[in-house]
Amino acid sequence: MIKAGLPKLLSTNTLSSVSHRSMGVGLVTLRSNSLFHTSSISKSKMPYIDVTNKLDKNGIETSELIKQRKQRPLSPHLTIYQPQLTWYMSSFHRLSLIFLGLGFYAITLLFGLSGLVGLNLTSDKIINWYHDKVSRMNKWVTLSIKSTVAYLFALQYGGAIRHLIWDTAKELTLKGVYRTGYTLIGFTVVAGTWLLTL
Repeated sequence: MIKAGLPKLLSTNTLSSVSHRSMGVGLVTLRSNSLFHTSSISKSKMPYIDVTNKLDKNGIETSELIKQRKQRPLSPHLTIYQPQLTWYMSSFHRLSLIFLGLGFYAITLLFGLSGLVGLNLTSDKIINWYHDKVSRMNKWVTLSIKSTVAYLFALQYGGAIRHLIWDTAKELTLKGVYRTGYTLIGFTVVAGTWLLTL
């Protein structure tokens, strides 16, 4: 039992009886000028299915319980919502950051390990490896690698500017968010195409 008194805000007579069911296990009642009291609920009044009789002697679920669970309806998911620019941009921004971050960390770890092992890896060697090995591969493979990095980098750069604008408390309305979202898409196309020409 909790021995703390109630705050003044809750000690009025208007809140003389407020109940809250906690996890289907007990009932907590709040009364003015009194302490928290708990009382147990009998199993017959529990809001969930009692599965104790659907377990075998080792405590493993029976096939009857598994069949019941398979017949439960699924909760509505993203498929019931109309696609919107805001959550597409947010998802793509995060996924592109993961992809670019993994590349960045892979190169950083290569530099660190080469210093420990003595491989003497430099950025010139990585650039020469790219031009000697990757650039001489199929033209479409090279173009897909370059375009992926170029457009994702442009998206991240533009997204950073967009977030800096939001940090100044500007363009936070729904129209402003959509305006900056479409601007970011345009910037990504233009800047990514420019990076491909380098």
